[in-house]
Amino acid sequence: MSSVAPRPWFRAATETLARRAGPEDAEQIAALLARHYGLAGEIIPLSSEVERTSEVRLPDGRALIFKTATRPEAVDSFRFQSAALAGVRGGTDAAVPEVLPTLSGGLMFEAEGVCGYLQTRLEGEALHRVPLTPQLIFETGVALARLDAALARVKIHTARRPVLWNITCWPHLMEFAPHLPPGPLVDHVHAAMVDYSARILPQLHELDWQITHNDPSPHNMILTRVGPGFIDFGDGGWNPRLQDLAIAAGHLVTDATQPLGGAAPLVAGYASIHPLTRQEAGILVGLMRARQAALILINRWRSHLFPDEAAYINKNLARAERGLAILSSLDAAAAETAVEAAVDAATALPHHSNHPYQTGQTR
Repeated sequence: MSSVAPRPWFRAATETLARRAGPEDAEQIAALLARHYGLAGEIIPLSSEVERTSEVRLPDGRALIFKTATRPEAVDSFRFQSAALAGVRGGTDAAVPEVLPTLSGGLMFEAEGVCGYLQTRLEGEALHRVPLTPQLIFETGVALARLDAALARVKIHTARRPVLWNITCWPHLMEFAPHLPPGPLVDHVHAAMVDYSARILPQLHELDWQITHNDPSPHNMILTRVGPGFIDFGDGGWNPRLQDLAIAAGHLVTDATQPLGGAAPLVAGYASIHPLTRQEAGILVGLMRARQAALILINRWRSHLFPDEAAYINKNLARAERGLAILSSLDAAAAETAVEAAVDAATALPHHSNHPYQTGQTR
């Protein structure tokens, strides 16, 4: 895949997020669950950008997640999501949901204009709800690196479907800039995207590309009894491996007094599994800024389209805007030095602890 999406591909990706998810119909979802899985339970609608997502509470106390859609493009998305989850669980100890087979033994179903798949619910607490310690952040970096190692072994042809969050769309996203509020944010977003286009984009072809999660945010990273796990692979696809680190680290930039705004332990944990090259260390912060800018541009545009859904759409917006403001003070040389210091500090943090809450100070 080229480092810049062709305009028709970008337009297809844009159109997907410019439409609402289909209306929830508990009776229809219950009928699909019975028809394709032989199960019955309480149906509880959950918020979702594109597909219809429901929690299913079975009489035996188990909780499952059921994703369905009527859009034609959802078929490729569900093929990707279900295959990625199955591939990861089959090749590593990374904590991700388990895809439950249909009655016919498939990972998903397609019938009469509806498609979907059923998965277990990953039990635990989302990272945005727990006290973040340096140890827990480090462990999250380790877990993310292991997830990427597992995803690198997965082969899915729908990984290259149109997804607006894909890195190849970033050069086109400034067309959403009119939706930004006036003020310093406009300058930060513009500077991040100019730096990306001029300095980072020409280097992307030299990086290792693979299937990535593409949205390891604090809402999609779950602290389970076996450590950090990952949910919601809907934005996943073919990207530079480094992008997953850039996305996760960008979400943890919250404190201007800390190295890399507080993301240094995550970088160290990731690098302890996937050592960073000098080139990767040099562009990581630029990628973090560009992804923060991309999130701001896309979510400001979508909340303009769907103001009644703004609270859900913008759940990561304030974090991205604050993080981008913090990182904007670093020039390229200072950013590379900070990343290299984080990698060098990896040996100063233990890789494991009996419980991630017991080490370090909360912030």
